[in-house]
Amino acid sequence: MTKKVVVPGAFDSKGEEYNYLINRIKEQGYGVVTVNTGVLGSTDLFDVDIPAEQVAEAGGTDLSTLREERDRGKAIGVMSDGLATVLEELFEKHNIDGIIGMGGSAGTNVVTSGMRALPYGVPKICISTVASGDVAPYVGVSDIIMIPSLIDIAGINSLSTAIFSRAVGALSGMIETRTGDRAVESGPVIGASMFGNTTPCIDACRKALSREGFDVLVFHATGTGGKTMEKLINEGRVQGALDITTTEWADTICGGVFDAGPERLDGPGKAGIPHLIAPGCIDMCNFGNPSTIPSHYEGRLFYEWNPQVTLMRTTAEENRKMGEVFAEKANQANGEIAFIIPLQGYSMLDSVNKSEPQLFWDPEADKAFVEGLKSTLNTGIEVVEVNANINDEKFSDKAVEMLLEMM
Repeated sequence: MTKKVVVPGAFDSKGEEYNYLINRIKEQGYGVVTVNTGVLGSTDLFDVDIPAEQVAEAGGTDLSTLREERDRGKAIGVMSDGLATVLEELFEKHNIDGIIGMGGSAGTNVVTSGMRALPYGVPKICISTVASGDVAPYVGVSDIIMIPSLIDIAGINSLSTAIFSRAVGALSGMIETRTGDRAVESGPVIGASMFGNTTPCIDACRKALSREGFDVLVFHATGTGGKTMEKLINEGRVQGALDITTTEWADTICGGVFDAGPERLDGPGKAGIPHLIAPGCIDMCNFGNPSTIPSHYEGRLFYEWNPQVTLMRTTAEENRKMGEVFAEKANQANGEIAFIIPLQGYSMLDSVNKSEPQLFWDPEADKAFVEGLKSTLNTGIEVVEVNANINDEKFSDKAVEMLLEMM
């Protein structure tokens, strides 16, 4: 069966460029499904399989209205939403082996909005004029590959042909690469959250769970990491959550840079999978270099983790609020859920090392989290307290024991 590549884009303004791209794809032996997202027209340079009218309708309006209103911002929003819906339906009904598109800032927004609707693992490439800047709004928590166009996407020339051709080559390599071979057989999947300050704990848990036949996926709790874990859980790819590092909620509460949003901790409960939660690294909120710290936090306790990351110690009030939020999330869970609390600190910095308190050691602030949690948590949800630091072997052993029982 011929493998198929979806090519979405604004064919009204980029027809010549897309024609070149499509011909390179066909030279690789792939079939092409074209989707026009151009509001002002189409092209006669190649066949258009899904017209812009269909994309606009999927986005909640009709193309003639968008043309009459001449509201560029609204048009981009409608076509972005519409493309996501169209591609979801395409993926459900037909085999999609890859997707590639291109554009400036507006075109990139539309194309990547559609790509983000596709599951992980489907090869996705966007050739973009904004690929060298902050691509977080375009990539999100997806696995889109962004390739800088170097010049504007305006015509076919010696540089654009090289960029387009190599992008197609990259897509072909992704499509043809076998991904099923593994060094070890994959068992049930566990999602685990980790930070530099909880690495010893998660490393110990990962090794122990791997010995029991589980496939452990470790997510860096940097906002994107938590969102990615929750997305995979929502897609049914994860069967259990070892949520040791919930620090992203500290950033949500305090306005830090690793905020995963208010939905963090919702995924496992909605999916009904076992969910073991610890307050890992909630003793810290993350900012960039010291110059990025909001002025209203002047006088707080900080630690420069590296030149680009500054940690702020959370207060008892902030921790109590997180305890209440965690309890509210747990109370709504459809599956088995439990908490494990390290009584000797929530991170490397929140610990006592050889009788020497580390910088963030604050038992009263940590205790406030537990108080907030227990005051709000439904009866029947287990809270296990371990007289150890989160990175002690005693704690990781108990966490593994509890999760195995829950699984």
